[in-house]
Amino acid sequence: MEAAQPNSGIEPEAQPEISAEQTSQETESVEICPAIEIDGLTKNYGTNKALDHISFSVKKGEIMGFLGPNGAGKSTTMNILTGYLAPSSGKVRIDGTDISENPAETRRKIGYLPEFPPLYTDMTVKEYLNFVYDLKGIKKADKGAHLRKVMEKVRVTEVKGRLIRNLSKGYKQRVGLAQALIGDPEVLVLDEPTVGLDPKQILEIREVISELGKNRTVILSTHILQEVSAVCDSYTIINHGKIVASGRMDELDQEAGSERYLLKIKGTVEDAYRILEGIDGLQSAEDAGCTEEGTVDVLVTALPQTDIREAIFQKFAQSGKALLAFESATPTLEELFMQIISADDTQAEEKESEMDETDLQMPGGGSIPEMESVSEAGDVKTEQDYQEEEAAEE
Repeated sequence: MEAAQPNSGIEPEAQPEISAEQTSQETESVEICPAIEIDGLTKNYGTNKALDHISFSVKKGEIMGFLGPNGAGKSTTMNILTGYLAPSSGKVRIDGTDISENPAETRRKIGYLPEFPPLYTDMTVKEYLNFVYDLKGIKKADKGAHLRKVMEKVRVTEVKGRLIRNLSKGYKQRVGLAQALIGDPEVLVLDEPTVGLDPKQILEIREVISELGKNRTVILSTHILQEVSAVCDSYTIINHGKIVASGRMDELDQEAGSERYLLKIKGTVEDAYRILEGIDGLQSAEDAGCTEEGTVDVLVTALPQTDIREAIFQKFAQSGKALLAFESATPTLEELFMQIISADDTQAEEKESEMDETDLQMPGGGSIPEMESVSEAGDVKTEQDYQEEEAAEE
């Protein structure tokens, strides 16, 4: 029990009353502060833009999947986020703190597992984790208890006395996760954590990540959509150094889970819309083009957890219009991902083509002449010209 403090004779300064509304606003402000916030991030390598003004945020306690094809900018983003690479411009904030203003504080809040973990294979697991603990400058009352807890979390206790070089790829990846957890960071950044693992090891690592995400914020960088679907709450897709899509995983799963059907009918699209009107559970119907004369293809989407197939057949039977084909067109998560990436690739190619055409424009509105016109003018001899001359000489 603390000793009573002597009365100094100075009355404490009266504190202003705080209204319930003020308290609510302050609480709301704390709650909406994201664990990770990336704002207008750019990274240039000469004239090449690896990242082009990307922005996204991750809520506290959320596992976010950071998706994209190889070379899209995922690892560059991860390296900037963890302080290993400086951005050309833009801001990165961890729990509201700018990493450029207070790098030491923000690094303590982040645990990082790079694609290729920096393991010292001549050390045992326990020796390596002791080394990382000292290297990070962790100050805890019981070092041994902390490391035991970390090893238990990633399930490497049974191999703590073995040399890392003798471990399987799956166990090495778990040791990499263990080093990221040392110091109890609030944020985990995992770059391709299951690359090169066999199916059993992948499932084990995913299970560990799910456990770790229960009381931490996690960014999982990968190009495998199935992995994101298995463990993540939200997703962000990057392509060509730009964010092209983001949202909640349950929304993406719902879109993939909504049954879609492609109908081919004999008639017009107006006929199809009239016949389909009023079907319970029908979410949408859209013109999918015409593949043969006198017919039309229509893509119909059902509301989640509904089956509209029987109703469609009944409607067409009653209408007297022929239903020539009926097939499933429900996209998988992988197909949705590829649709997003392909659409962005097409847009990027069109933009590049427009830029090339602009570059070919000459001052005054003219354009660079075609090569054929130069040859026709006689300024440049073609291979055919030389062959004709040789034949004439013979």
